[in-house]
Amino acid sequence: MATDEGVQVTPPFDGFPPQLFAFLEGLEKDNSKTYWEANRATWEEYVKGPVNQLMADLEEEFGPLRTFRPHRDVRFSKDKSPYKTWVGVTTSDRAVGGIGAFLRIESDDMRLAGGAMAFAPDQVKRFRSAVADGRSAHEFEDIRRQLADRQLPVGPGVQPVLKRTPADYPADHHRAEILRWKGAVVIKEYERAEWMHRPQAIDTVREVWNAIMPLKEWIDEYVGESQDPPRRRGD
Repeated sequence: MATDEGVQVTPPFDGFPPQLFAFLEGLEKDNSKTYWEANRATWEEYVKGPVNQLMADLEEEFGPLRTFRPHRDVRFSKDKSPYKTWVGVTTSDRAVGGIGAFLRIESDDMRLAGGAMAFAPDQVKRFRSAVADGRSAHEFEDIRRQLADRQLPVGPGVQPVLKRTPADYPADHHRAEILRWKGAVVIKEYERAEWMHRPQAIDTVREVWNAIMPLKEWIDEYVGESQDPPRRRGD
């Protein structure tokens, strides 16, 4: 949308339209350039447009947001499907080592997350030290309890947990389970529903992202950003 002065203004978020989900459903069935080109206008108006509106409305509160390019990097993958069958928004540009909030929409659900999906190796060491004992460990447990009370349990993220307690800690350590984690994240999933098509959908994003802020802040303080070379998320 343009103003009288010619400046582009993003209209306010009005919900994720049904066409967004229909586009993704079609892409799941026909992940091809032919489908993409035939439905490019739908992508621009009903997928990219609403996502950009959502980001514009949330950035003042949560800082810079970024979305993901639709094309998959298939160079090292057996799956040569050219397009992602989901659309997402994140506050971090790191796939491994990122700390922040995340939104992912597929054809039949919406997922909200916050914390760290996957620690980088240097972060794993600091995380273990922080949860092993002391004030930081007690703060982490308090945050876990508070989030669990809100039906937002903290879990280990996307990387497989260790089968054994790390060698630097006794096997019977009272926090052995958490010491095996390689991430710390809240993931909340919602089946597709009518409320997602309405402006109120942004309220759910805000509610969950704000709820997980204590976890993010704890990770920021006691784990911090990774100093390892980044593996960035796709734009």
